[in-house]
Amino acid sequence: MQISSTSLTPATSLTPTQTKDDLQKAAKAFEAVFMRQMIGAMRSASLGDGLTDSSATEQFRDMADARTADAMAENGHGFGIAALLMKQFESRVAPAAPQPGATAAKTDGNGA
Repeated sequence: MQISSTSLTPATSLTPTQTKDDLQKAAKAFEAVFMRQMIGAMRSASLGDGLTDSSATEQFRDMADARTADAMAENGHGFGIAALLMKQFESRVAPAAPQPGATAAKTDGNGA
């Protein structure tokens, strides 16, 4: 039996046109999805039916859980998954685009 070597290529690659802001947005979205799944799994571990359990209550809880997970990921109060993804991939993307109103300070080389 003969085995040939092949080079492994990543399933997806980042293009130079993608910015750090795009990566930050995707990392936070990934963390929010992960947290939604975790909160949903915790909710499904309920030990019994409550008096107020209904499909409407369950749907409202799901929406509230999704919003809570989104807010936690956006505000940086998650598990740090977004920060780890940024650390892993930020060297592969272009720097963040400059803000429209921001101006760069110019120097003459003498520190002035």
